[in-house]
Order: sequence, then structure tokens, then C-alpha cells
Amino acid sequence: MRQKRAKAYKKLMNLYTLSFGFRQPYQVLIDATFCENGTQQKIEIERMLDIVLQGKGKPMITQCCMVELYKLGPMGQSTVDVAKGFERRKCNHREAIPGEECVLSVVGPTNKHRYVIATQSSELRTKLRDVPAVPVIHVNRSVMVLEPPSHTTLKAKADAEAQSLNPKAPEVASLKSASTQDATPPESKKRKGPKAPNPLSMKKKKPKVIESGTNVERSKKGSDESGDVGAKRTRVDEDGEGGRGVGEIIEGERSGRKRKRRRKGAQAGDDAGEDGGGVEQSPMASVNS
Repeated sequence: MRQKRAKAYKKLMNLYTLSFGFRQPYQVLIDATFCENGTQQKIEIERMLDIVLQGKGKPMITQCCMVELYKLGPMGQSTVDVAKGFERRKCNHREAIPGEECVLSVVGPTNKHRYVIATQSSELRTKLRDVPAVPVIHVNRSVMVLEPPSHTTLKAKADAEAQSLNPKAPEVASLKSASTQDATPPESKKRKGPKAPNPLSMKKKKPKVIESGTNVERSKKGSDESGDVGAKRTRVDEDGEGGRGVGEIIEGERSGRKRKRRRKGAQAGDDAGEDGGGVEQSPMASVNS
């Protein structure tokens, strides 16, 4: 098969698969005329069906069509042998009827069971074109051909697409109920305040220690002593004592011993003596000399 034709057949079978629910293995219903012609043309029916359908096919035949092949006599024994290899499709006809009528009754008005029909009868093919979603195969000069979709099939495909786009009655009711719910104002949500800290992550509070009376008195005495030291330090600075440093005064206070304060006059005399260098002598010393 040429690549262009194979591509067209694959596209056509995808149409039947997506729009009408066909699936592999495709059920191929074969009538007596197609089986007889295929045997005369020496066509491998099963292999060629797989090539034309671009997928796995399952050939089937009804009991009424088998009765027509039996009527061929010894000349049609090879055709009967080939047909016996196909799956037998029950047509529920107690008495055998013509093959065309049997195929039409099995297909029905809507091709419920998704059959692919293989026939050489032009009259049957014309009738099948009025039924939507029926792929038809025939042999033309030893070449198996898949017919393009009929107008009825294309119309059914368009109707199915339009129906899928439009919402159904239950969906319309649900949409209306949803619109009424949306019309009602939404309830105002309460604003959440700050969250409390995690009690496990908080540091535990230390218990307060109540000081006894003795500790309070000691603290008061310590504060008074520090105040006295500060006052004495300021008095020393005002008097201008240079002999002793502030550190000595503080150490003396801490040791508890009282140091005698030197008077200002004595300090001045000492300073004058130091300036004279000890040259001045008393009057008694001059008389003795």
C-alpha cells in the first residue's frame, strides 16, 4: 500500500475511534460476496484487513452468509474453507435469509456494536451509507479499499461535537444553583488577633526572694558608708591636701583607724622651714657663740 493511502486510512480510522468509540481489534463483518471475490482474487483477507484498517482486525461472518456459501457447491469449497476460519457471529435467524438483509439487521439503525462491513454488493453499500458510523470496505481490481465517510456519518460527528460543547440539563441546573449561591454576599470572616507565644518556648520566671531584716539593715549600712566616703572625698579635695592621696583616705576609712588631720598653720610652718634650709638660729645659740 502506498504511503499516501495508508496515511488517509489511518486518519479515517482515527475519526471513527475518537467520534464513535471504535477500538481495536476492529470487528469486521464479512458477507458471502466479499469472501467469494477475495478467494477468486487470491487475497489474504486477514492480512489485508490489518493493513487497510491500520490496526488489528477480527473477521466475522454470520450463519446466513455461510448458508449462501454452501449453496455454491463443490466449486465454492475453497471459499467455504476460508470462511470457516472466521469467527461466527450469531444473527438469531432461525431460517436463513439473504446475506444483505442479515447484515443490515445485525448492523441496525445506529451500528451499536461498531462493525466494519466488508462487502462487494453495491446495493448493500448504498444502504449502509444511510447508517451513521459504518466503515465500508470493498475490493477494486484486487486492491482492498476503505470508503470515505458518508454525509450521514459526518453529520452525526458534527452533532456529537455540538452536543459535547453544550451543557446538559443536570449541568445547567447545577450552574444555576451555583450562580444563586454566588449572588449571596459571603459571610464576613472574623479577624484573628495576635497569637499567644508557645508556652514551651518561654523562659520560666524565677521566684522572687524576700530579703530578711538583717540583710536590709546591712544594705542600708553599706549605702551610708558609701555616702560618707563620697563626702570625705569631696572635703579632702576642698582642703587641698596634697600629702595624701584619695586612695589612702579611703583605705583608712575602710580599716577603721582614725588619722589625725594636720592643721593648716603647722603645714605652712613646715613649708617655710623647708624653704630656709635650717640656717636660722635661736638667740641663745648666738650668745653662747
